[in-house]
Amino acid sequence: MQSRADQSHPLFGGALSAVLPHSAKDTSELREIPDNQEVFVHEHTDQSLIVELVEYQSQVENEDAARYHFEDIAGSNKALEPDAFEVTSVVPLSKSELSLSDCSSAWMLTGTQCVSKFNEEARNSVTLHLGLFRLPQFSTDVLITFNDPQRISPDSSSAASAETHRQPWTVQDFQRLLQTLTLHNPGLFG
Repeated sequence: MQSRADQSHPLFGGALSAVLPHSAKDTSELREIPDNQEVFVHEHTDQSLIVELVEYQSQVENEDAARYHFEDIAGSNKALEPDAFEVTSVVPLSKSELSLSDCSSAWMLTGTQCVSKFNEEARNSVTLHLGLFRLPQFSTDVLITFNDPQRISPDSSSAASAETHRQPWTVQDFQRLLQTLTLHNPGLFG
């Protein structure tokens, strides 16, 4: 019998699935989420996970595609000024360890960004772990982003949850999600 921690969670109406970390709450129950995203927050910390289907970027290859998407996220987070973001590593993921074997390549990027939550003035230092699955046959890149706040400004709306770090998610939890991501219905990609 599988424990709850080992159960795959359906994504995008069951077209994809993955094992999510403990205490993951679906934010679509709290607010509207774009159709190309599934967003989960940790119930007790300010950590979040975003599974996102984006257009395949044919002009960038392999590890550069992971950097491209990281910089795109930095732009969305208004973290493009000097010293506001940094890539610390980009490593290939072995397809033999992935359930999503249809990808042409898979990458994990780790970096940091200084971001404001809800357009606040206060800036928080966040480690981003980004998983990228390249699916050129579907003109899609699948991005999975794990936002892991490291330093919370006392003026941020996140400051209250920073005091309650009970069993935060780990990089191993994120890697398990990446390894268990499974495609069930290619019709998802149109």
